[in-house]
Amino acid sequence: MPLIQRVMIVGGTHGNEFTGAYLIKKFEQHPHLVHRASFETITLLANPKAFLAVRRYIDKDLNRCFQQVELQDLTLSSYEDIRAKEINYFFGANGKTPVDAILDIHTTTANMGLTVITDEHPFNLRLAAYLQSINPLVNVYVLPQSEQEYSLPSICKFGCTIEVGAVAQGLLQADLFRQTEALIDTALNYLEQYNQAEILSFDSKLTFYQHHGTIDYPRNESGEIQAMIHPQLHFQDYKSLTPGAPMFLTFDGEAIAYEGASTVYPVFINEAAYYEKGIAMCITQRQQAIF
Repeated sequence: MPLIQRVMIVGGTHGNEFTGAYLIKKFEQHPHLVHRASFETITLLANPKAFLAVRRYIDKDLNRCFQQVELQDLTLSSYEDIRAKEINYFFGANGKTPVDAILDIHTTTANMGLTVITDEHPFNLRLAAYLQSINPLVNVYVLPQSEQEYSLPSICKFGCTIEVGAVAQGLLQADLFRQTEALIDTALNYLEQYNQAEILSFDSKLTFYQHHGTIDYPRNESGEIQAMIHPQLHFQDYKSLTPGAPMFLTFDGEAIAYEGASTVYPVFINEAAYYEKGIAMCITQRQQAIF
């Protein structure tokens, strides 16, 4: 694989996720923090208008605007569609200053801790394994390529999304801010070592969570939610959910059990931004690989 020449750190893809946005501002004020000798590091506040408005987006979710068919569709004229085209024009694979790797910082209201979200590309999995070997608290959530192709990091092959929580929307939380900054620093160090062929061999068993679908809230015929996340499941991201275990609780206090055939590991449980997407949680299977 060719050397990494340009890395882009992104924050504020969603305007009310402050950790990434304010890390970008810090890195812009103190560029030495992200400088590495073997590649250029650039920063991007992805959705500045939404950030100023303290909203997830202005017209539509920017992190769903990067499919190639949408980027090439000139009839799409929402603010986020135009912004996606601008980002791709400058930094995409065929852009004016294409980037080789993207580290896209997000926060979630779900109890995801430090999560690295990536696809199944071997380079990205090895980066994730390294991050987990340095910090065993790092969770790795692996999405299929089809689930990634609409997101901002899809404009290049390498890198990952860093998802941190639980953090309320429009709020900074000092401990998770510092942990996210440390994770970015470690990722940049890995890319630097890769370029210099100095990556130390590490015998690491990567534990990761493979995406297997989503579950919506129970709804009536009008589409209105009829139950909440059960208290026993709330904030239990990456914990096992066994068949028959309570999943939802109706407004009348009746428990609704998980009816799957096997144990799963839910993530993004009760994510505030996913109510509009019809997602109560994402379902994963826990797996391991040796690096």
